[in-house]
Amino acid sequence: MNQPGGRINIFLNYKEKIFRATPARMIFFGFTVLILLGTLLLALPFSAKNGESIGMVDALFTAASSVCVTGLVVVDTNTYWSLFGKIVILSLIQIGALGIMSVVTLFSVLTGKTLGLSQRLAIKESISYYSLENIVIIFKEILKITFAIEGIGALIIALDLIPAYGFAEGAARSIFHSVSAFCNAGFDVFGSESARFVSLSGYQRDPLMLLTTAALIILGGLGFIVWNDVLANRRFSRMALHTKIVLFMTGVLLVSGTLLYLLFESGGIMGTLPTPFKVLNAFFHSVSARTAGFNTLPLDQMEPASNLITIILMFIGAAPGSTAGGIKTTTFFVLILAVIAFLRGRSDVQAFERRIAAEVVQKAVAIFILSLALILTTTVVLLINHEGGLLETLFEAASAFGTVGLSAGITPGLCNISKIQLIITMLLGRVGPITAFAAFTTMQGRETVTYRCPEGNITVG
Repeated sequence: MNQPGGRINIFLNYKEKIFRATPARMIFFGFTVLILLGTLLLALPFSAKNGESIGMVDALFTAASSVCVTGLVVVDTNTYWSLFGKIVILSLIQIGALGIMSVVTLFSVLTGKTLGLSQRLAIKESISYYSLENIVIIFKEILKITFAIEGIGALIIALDLIPAYGFAEGAARSIFHSVSAFCNAGFDVFGSESARFVSLSGYQRDPLMLLTTAALIILGGLGFIVWNDVLANRRFSRMALHTKIVLFMTGVLLVSGTLLYLLFESGGIMGTLPTPFKVLNAFFHSVSARTAGFNTLPLDQMEPASNLITIILMFIGAAPGSTAGGIKTTTFFVLILAVIAFLRGRSDVQAFERRIAAEVVQKAVAIFILSLALILTTTVVLLINHEGGLLETLFEAASAFGTVGLSAGITPGLCNISKIQLIITMLLGRVGPITAFAAFTTMQGRETVTYRCPEGNITVG
């Protein structure tokens, strides 16, 4: 017979598990709180140039897009938001890219307080680092490198923008664009009353702007683990397996994306450009499509095949521990290797003369299935609300999940239900489906099983 005290103890134990401050919960709810805070600030009347509140739903959408470094927008960033609004957006982008733990770490540095174990674990999880050893020192170095790269990028971009806009405005735009590019956010400040949502379409023939932006995007998308490894081990052969896979897949995706865009668009929207600028714009879109969301070519005029390639690149994304979304390059690479191993009749998945653990392969499959399910669910919601055709809605869903920000042009006209669905998709895409799942479950670590069920046979394929 159950005693009342026993039932109370069971309830308290369950409650303690639910509300335990795990790294996954700290990350997920940290992003959620930051989005809500940004919503309140952006909903203020003086955040807009016209002095009127944008409304809670659109403020929430913009805040979520900023924190999740996505770049999908319902209003043109430059023409709608006031200086205060742009500062809020830029701050949300920077914090969202580095992770909510950047605020905690910075606060601890300023106050001299020591971070606890749970906070250190959250930092480790947020940058996808291998161990807790010197994690705070490493994170401080990440902050320094981030600000240094953004500063250098702003100085180079200023060579273009200061002559065009004057010193003060040119410098401000350079800083905003550099941060947005490195954080892979895709927010631009180049729109005007006569031409909104233009992104970088005015810089098709500007190698300085496009190559600098592309370099910032790539550096932000490689991830902090890769930076550390490349700086410590200059030679490719000495680098960790993770770094080798990220660099290899980044190169493959950049080259293949460039070639495919050239193939499909050289006779289309890039037809009037000289060959060097065709290559430049194809390369830029190959870089931006995986994570950043800037565009120099009109997406609504691109070939359906090009848009499908863009969807695939957005779904893959960049590296773990970076500012990008998607299933990540390492996940995609592991899935390909698993297929190759099966076709060759091998039990082990191998890469660069190293065996990949079975649990890593299982995690890659889980990420792929959960991510695909999320994108398809979002697509169905948009279709139910008659937001556009199949390709347009799939494009928008993949962009939100991959935190890319490229748009088929339907985002500004979405109904509130569709906007909320995209907000959820952006948040889950930023923190990762596995982290989001762990934040809402009581499972801690791997479940210990003391028995094995009898093997059964089924037919697949």
